Amino acid sequence: MELNQDNFEEKVVKSKKMVVVDYFAPWCQPCKMIAPVFEKLSKQLTHIMFAKVNVDENSQLASDQGVMNIPCVIIYNNGEEVDRIVGFQTEQQLKSKIINSLS
Repeated sequence: MELNQDNFEEKVVKSKKMVVVDYFAPWCQPCKMIAPVFEKLSKQLTHIMFAKVNVDENSQLASDQGVMNIPCVIIYNNGEEVDRIVGFQTEQQLKSKIINSLS
């Protein structure tokens, strides 16, 4: 799911479940590397919502969330940030951080 300024509050802030958001830019090489990992995890962890924010198109939203570097994956639970991962992560590293954030 693509997020933007208009739907972020409804889909993330008001969500009662965990939401994992990938902040990316189309020109960012590490972002391109993490994209298939993110997609695969979204199919494995179906009880968690996965979403993406294009920081070029949504710079104010990225700024509001304190995103300074990309790729940046922020894990939200009940609308609150519980973890932040900056830079490329392997599938196992990212999955482990997401699962640890559940507890």
